[in-house]
Amino acid sequence: MTVLRFDGWIAGIGTAGGTRLVLGHWPRSPFGPVSDVMVERPDGHRILLAGTGQLADFVAGTYRFDEILLVPVDVVVAGTTWAATAGPLRLDFTTGRRGALGGLLRCVPPPVARHPRWIAAIDVPARLLQPGVRTHGSAGNDRHEWYGVQDLHRITAATATWDGADLGALTDVDPPVRFGFGSTPRTPSLARVTTTVGPASPGRSRRGRTS
Repeated sequence: MTVLRFDGWIAGIGTAGGTRLVLGHWPRSPFGPVSDVMVERPDGHRILLAGTGQLADFVAGTYRFDEILLVPVDVVVAGTTWAATAGPLRLDFTTGRRGALGGLLRCVPPPVARHPRWIAAIDVPARLLQPGVRTHGSAGNDRHEWYGVQDLHRITAATATWDGADLGALTDVDPPVRFGFGSTPRTPSLARVTTTVGPASPGRSRRGRTS
């Protein structure tokens, strides 16, 4: 496969009911402007919400899900307020100021922050600072993925409903989500990120794969 890049934002949110949500909002991607939502229920059932079959096929070929729903996914951003609708899901959240880690990430020039060598170099520090987080790792279909994070804001408030039923108050993303080789930060956060997906190098470790 060729190297593909998705440039945008990832939000990770936990709810008091036990459902965890990961919203990917990509104004620039190989598929045009797209968004998707990964949902893990309290019992571990993993659902992908995607707007097109092409996007769903790619995401499901990179991560692991028990169910895939093709539904319209719409995201509206107004300053620090985000609103997303995706089939049965309605998600609204507000971001706060960036913390110390976000400030450090902003100091790294974007071309450096997106480079696979830099991303690999900061993997161990990222895991120490944010347990469960990985900056790169093996994905499905012999792919390798790098997360070039360039900013980080805490999510300060959120409401989420599924088929109109309230999923509960905002909480940490705990337990970690199991879609791929790593989770979002435990603290609900919005990350500015460039995700690069390419072929796995021969002999590259597949450590970090989960079922």
